[in-house]
Amino acid sequence: MRKTKIICTLGPATEKPEVLRALMRQGADVFRLNMSHAKHDWVRAIVPEIREIAAELGRPVAILLDTQGPAIRTGDLGRDLQLSPGDTLEFTVHGAKSAEAYSVDVNYDGLINDISAGDTVLVDNGVIQLLVLEKQQNRIRCKVLTPGTLGSRRHINLPGVRVNLPPLTQKDLDDVRLGVAAGVDFVALSFARQKSDVEELRRVLRTLDSTARIVAKIEDQSAVREIDDMIHAADVIMIARGDLGIECPMEELPIIQRRIVKQCLHFGKPVIVATHMLESMIENPVPTRAEITDVANAVFEQTDAIMLSGETTVGRYPVKCVEVFDRVARRIERSGGAGFARDYQLHDARQKTVASAVSLANSLLNSKLIVFTRHGTMARYVSNMRPEHAPIFAFTPSEHICRQLALCWGTHPVLLQFTDDPNSTIEAAEKYLREAGLTEANDNLVVLSDLRAGDCQIDSIQVRQARGVDADVSISRGANDESMMD
Repeated sequence: MRKTKIICTLGPATEKPEVLRALMRQGADVFRLNMSHAKHDWVRAIVPEIREIAAELGRPVAILLDTQGPAIRTGDLGRDLQLSPGDTLEFTVHGAKSAEAYSVDVNYDGLINDISAGDTVLVDNGVIQLLVLEKQQNRIRCKVLTPGTLGSRRHINLPGVRVNLPPLTQKDLDDVRLGVAAGVDFVALSFARQKSDVEELRRVLRTLDSTARIVAKIEDQSAVREIDDMIHAADVIMIARGDLGIECPMEELPIIQRRIVKQCLHFGKPVIVATHMLESMIENPVPTRAEITDVANAVFEQTDAIMLSGETTVGRYPVKCVEVFDRVARRIERSGGAGFARDYQLHDARQKTVASAVSLANSLLNSKLIVFTRHGTMARYVSNMRPEHAPIFAFTPSEHICRQLALCWGTHPVLLQFTDDPNSTIEAAEKYLREAGLTEANDNLVVLSDLRAGDCQIDSIQVRQARGVDADVSISRGANDESMMD
């Protein structure tokens, strides 16, 4: 069973029901809605479509709404500008007029205050590189360093420059309200720069009574410098290597990725590696060898999820891309992982109890970890510790939690209603696993749950030996069965 989760961004190439169904069957765990391009009516239509197909296939598939964020972009041009090294390009703000042959307005009036002479400006994903020469009132004169064609509404990156943009634009707020109304499971905050940005989105979600989990996208040097605070503030971290690879020196990007993955596993936060993983497959049916190695490295580092962007929004082979992810992940997982989770910080008795259960599962042959959880906390703890070989089956009565757990490494969430009798609930879970062919006779089932005895809550570890498909009841060894759950 694959442990690394797969995220697919939806778009024109994947919005039809038959393609959604094929992606789920091939192994997609999370669908991303990119609000930089998605229209509200499209979101209202696609979300129930995803839910219906997932229910039909019996798969807990999560939905991630990705905000556009406070991006700096060029304005509209009457014609594209053909730029050559040595040319002067002028950026204007506040509607200023330029006398230069090449000029373009920008959508961020504060740019004139944030930028300085000597700064580097990268336009259109870094294709066009500029050097700031001087500022004159509401105009910024730049020298063109690399040739390129500048079109309308192109993204601007300012490596090393701290900009004073708000964490959420009005568009972002409208999009978040839409996502909450649609019942999305995750909301991603683009261009998150500091802890307070994440806290602002959490405040917004709380006012909307949403329990969606926050994904902080690490896309610039400010976020990298404050990565520990970002990890603590967010629920999930995404290493968004598109803009991050522009903002940071290219040779630093692999080091930054590995460091962030290590820190996330150290602090126990899910982490996603995203962008350009199978970029060549937008046009080609097979990936490059370098792309395979890139995917393999992310899987070896034991990231929770790997993500497809353009490959599944406009690419010609979206289902094939998921198949490649699935094949590479399964093979690399069999060869072991980097072991970064060995440094996972244990703060309280509950985490230490979970660590004991994982250690027990690691020591037993043919072990399976079975977790009962109402809020997903214990299941996430188990996932954070990266069990060596045991799959994690997380049983929960909440559909929302079931979908959110679909993002967690090694975790297979199952919707199950709990009863007042904990033993009956455990037996129902074992029956499900037997009938689904997920356990075999004599497998060691390490069961982790909360028990309630009166007013007391007791974290419990049990070991049960699975029986064959004809068995009505498994044999229990250990633990007391009073009343469940967290």
